[in-house]
Amino acid sequence: MSLTAERVKGILQDAKRASGPALRTFDKIADKWELKPGERLALLGLPRSTYFKHLKEPGAARLSQDTLERISYVLGIYKALQILLPRKDAANKWVRQPNKAAEFKGSSPLALMLGGKVANLYHVRRYLDGQRGW
Repeated sequence: MSLTAERVKGILQDAKRASGPALRTFDKIADKWELKPGERLALLGLPRSTYFKHLKEPGAARLSQDTLERISYVLGIYKALQILLPRKDAANKWVRQPNKAAEFKGSSPLALMLGGKVANLYHVRRYLDGQRGW
């Protein structure tokens, strides 16, 4: 499928509509995981000024596809944890706990996610999906 000007415009409008709700949802999860500002920035792949601008003016936010993809992985990780670990405190603490699974090499899943690449988030999501039998 080729990207026509109309299709590009539609993608940008969808990103603008999704940006505010996506960022608010991300922040709620980040609060539950007790993420520090620097950790939030690393997960989102955003510079500090951009992140705080989006928080101040959520209606004006237009996150990149990369950032929306990162948020999508965080949402999937959060949901998988809620299913696998029904006790909310256990689910929310899991990201910081050392993990002996090969993917984490004894480090916490958060340490892997903070590596700065979208693929790091993908690997955590894939691990959890595997635990769920997906």
